[in-house]
Amino acid sequence: MVVYSKGCNSKEMFSKYKICHSESFEKHLNRYNVIHINMVNYLGKNNSIADDLRKLCKRIIFEIKRENGDVDCFDWDDINSVLGDVYTEKKIHFIFIIDEWDCIFRIRQKDKDIQMIYLDFLRNLLKDHSYIALAYMTGILPIKKYGEHSALNMFTEISMTNAREYAKFTGFTENEVKVLCNKYDMPFDEVKQWYDGYNLKGIPIYNPRSVVMSITGHDIENYWTSTETYEALKEHIQRNIDGLKEKVSVMIAGEHVKVNTTKFQNDMTSLETSDDVLTLLVHLGYLTYDATENAGQGEVWIPNSEVQQEFINSIEDGGWEELMKSISTSDKLLEATLNGNADKVAEIIAESHNENTSVLQYNDENSLACVISIAYYSARNKYIMHRELATGKGYADITFIPKKNVDSPAIIVELKYNKTAISAIEQIKNKKYTEKISQYTGEIVLVGINYDDNKGHSCVIEKFFKQ
Repeated sequence: MVVYSKGCNSKEMFSKYKICHSESFEKHLNRYNVIHINMVNYLGKNNSIADDLRKLCKRIIFEIKRENGDVDCFDWDDINSVLGDVYTEKKIHFIFIIDEWDCIFRIRQKDKDIQMIYLDFLRNLLKDHSYIALAYMTGILPIKKYGEHSALNMFTEISMTNAREYAKFTGFTENEVKVLCNKYDMPFDEVKQWYDGYNLKGIPIYNPRSVVMSITGHDIENYWTSTETYEALKEHIQRNIDGLKEKVSVMIAGEHVKVNTTKFQNDMTSLETSDDVLTLLVHLGYLTYDATENAGQGEVWIPNSEVQQEFINSIEDGGWEELMKSISTSDKLLEATLNGNADKVAEIIAESHNENTSVLQYNDENSLACVISIAYYSARNKYIMHRELATGKGYADITFIPKKNVDSPAIIVELKYNKTAISAIEQIKNKKYTEKISQYTGEIVLVGINYDDNKGHSCVIEKFFKQ
């Protein structure tokens, strides 16, 4: 972090960025003592949090003395006194940049006493001291809550549930990705399907690491890093608390789920409801969040194909047999659909629908749409799937558009309840759903599916050629 401190001149480095146009740019540039700490390097090394923090303070004091040895204050072993005396003598403020501030909540997840000692340490170091100009901390979790108040209530929090005015800086924006795809000859639609989907204050944000890996490797793959957060996903979605299993199943199908984020305690253990688990997964990057007008109320969903694959990996180990069976037979369903085998399609859909009624309501058209989305899971390798796509005079229930360089027909699926599969096909035609599939011209497979109260499923398939 030396480029930020008073010990260098970094004006040229920042001159090509927007920050250089700010009126306060030169006023603050290289005017402060900057202390950078990566907490992973200091915490969790010993059984005693007191020993860890003592070594951290000793290291900071050593660095301050190296730069300010002329100040008569280093007989103190109290870091607050040292910082205060140096500031009083030199009249230069300190900036703290702290990475992985929340690592103690992941390393010592269940040790509340250690967590409180650590929070009190940060509060005593940073809060209400004249020597502090700015404290900037990064991590996965928001500030931990305990008791009625937070120990660090002086911070402005920027999180995955409220990125404030910093939303567009949290990752690559769509325009930035379009420029990169054009420059490196990458298919934007596929990059979008795999790495987009994070919604921050209404701004679509792409996973920056995955975009960089994809473009530099010139390939579309799952670049999600398997870390401790993967274990958190696997552990928490296996717990069927408060209808969590149904909500996860619906999200794997591509749907949104309502959530209340206000009761989340900002740790990885105080999880009493499905809302707590879903909020944690937002902060871990496995879900994205869209707030409503009511504070803390909104919807969550799986942002893209890359993260969706992580969910599939996490449910393979047991407890989700019915869902995994539907996914495993999806190749056969797609094959039957493209071959026009309506009876086979009806058979596979009926089996998937009946098996998943333990987590999804049976007599509900939206639930059937979820089942269909899951049953056609493997189609996503060749197609971009859309729910409620605006086409013609209405919205097609499910539409599959072939990816670029894929020689396969488009597919439109229309669902009916207690009617007929033929009426579903007629709706596709009457409302001219085929006319608005602008991304694709040529053959389109029309699929009408009906189910009734007796758990009967029927299917009609027709082929349509768009001129």
